[in-house]
Parts: sequence; C-alpha cells; structure tokens
Amino acid sequence: MSDAVRAEGVAVGWDGRAVVEGITLSVAPGTTLAIVGTNGSGKSTFLRTLVGLQPPLGGTLEVLGDAPGAQPARVAYVGQFHPQGFVLPLRVRDVVAMGRFPRLGLLGRPGPGDRAMVEEALGRMDILPLARRALRELSGGQRQRAYVAQALAQRADLLVLDEPASGLDPAARELLTRALDDERARGAAVIHSTHDVREAMLADQALLMAGRVVAVGPPARAVSREAVIATFGLVLGDLPDGTPIALDPGHAHGHHDPHDHHH
Repeated sequence: MSDAVRAEGVAVGWDGRAVVEGITLSVAPGTTLAIVGTNGSGKSTFLRTLVGLQPPLGGTLEVLGDAPGAQPARVAYVGQFHPQGFVLPLRVRDVVAMGRFPRLGLLGRPGPGDRAMVEEALGRMDILPLARRALRELSGGQRQRAYVAQALAQRADLLVLDEPASGLDPAARELLTRALDDERARGAAVIHSTHDVREAMLADQALLMAGRVVAVGPPARAVSREAVIATFGLVLGDLPDGTPIALDPGHAHGHHDPHDHHH
C-alpha cells in the first residue's frame, strides 16, 4: 500500500519565499504525524501546502499518490481560521453535513447513509444536543468541535488538522483523541499540529519545526531535550517519564502567525 503522504526535500512558504525547506518524510495509512512548533514556525504553511491551498516551492510532494489538492474528497482539513461573518445562520448540523459535500459532488443529494455519518460525527464529538443551534451562538470550543465533526463526517483517507485541540476543554480533548484513534484504526492517516510536546509523544511520528526541520521521526527519537530547546527556545523541566515540557513564549499572546492570514 502506498504512503498517504510522501515528501522529499519539500520547501513551503509564501510569495516564492520559503519558510521551511528540506522537509523529507512519509506517512503511511493508519498512522499519525504530529507537527510541533510555535506560531510562525511554518507548521500551518506546511499543512496548507499538503491540502493544496498553496503550492510547494520545491522538492517532491505526493498526497495519496497524487499532487496536493488533486483529490479533495479524500482529504479532510481543519484550519485554524474560520470565516466569522457568515451571511447564512448556519446550524451546527449544516456545518457537519458539509463534510459529506466533497463525496457527493455539486448536485449529489445526501442519502440516508450520508445523514447517518453526520449524526455519528455529531455524537463522536458530543454535540448532538447542539445540532440545531446556530454556529455563531456557540463558544469557541463548541465551534471547534463542530469543525472536527465535519472532518470526521467526511470519512477521508487523510485528515489534516491545524491545532485541533486549541480551545478545547479536557473532556473535548479526550473525545478528539479517541476520534482520531478511531480514524487511524479505520486506515486513515492523520496529520495534526500542536504546541504540546505531550501530544506529539502519542503520535507514530513527530516533526519538530522552527523555521526549519529540527527533527523528524518516531517521538522517542525525535523529541529530545535538544530538539525541544531548538523548537521552543526554552524548556521548563521534565515529566516523570523524562519528556521535556516546553512553554512556548509566543503562545501566550494568541494566534498571530503572520503567514496564516493570507487566504
């Protein structure tokens, strides 16, 4: 079975200027890759390149055996920024149902199977009681659950999630972890970014970024004290199992990744 993602010497960036170069990795179906870095480290740029929202600036990048963006129905993406000013008062169920659109095509009508997948995704993120509520009435964490549920409803072969745990309380994080484990068990590949080294330790592979590739590989090897210091700039101490805990100095001020506001 071919890899879900294969990158060889890939450079990503904006307007022809590379933010990160030399990304080489492969992600097999049914495995997870966690990308760790601060705001501006290039992780969102790499994820947007993976899903075809911006072109790679160099190297070879294959997604599901094809060019990035060539198979939108098979790739689910949850970005960090969502349009806030909806003209239509979208309900939570509508947002989750959009996860079925890529499979249906423009004129396809959702059938009972599609509706069942939407209900199941609402249940997996525990937002069935909110299904009829307008998205804009919800808290940030509840909205984030709806976007994750939309990705789950798609039944994609590759899930690409940019900081999916941001804004989630511990209960919702637990639901997210379980849902992504289920996706992987189903055979999907999962790539997600995080500021949390502990999340990366649970993945099959970790990619640490700081405007360059600091380390990539199985977390036990890639997440070293030196790599964490290079990624975040400081380390606070160790967890009992020896994992270094980092505090990202830039994160206290909210999401201000200059590269992420281009749309």
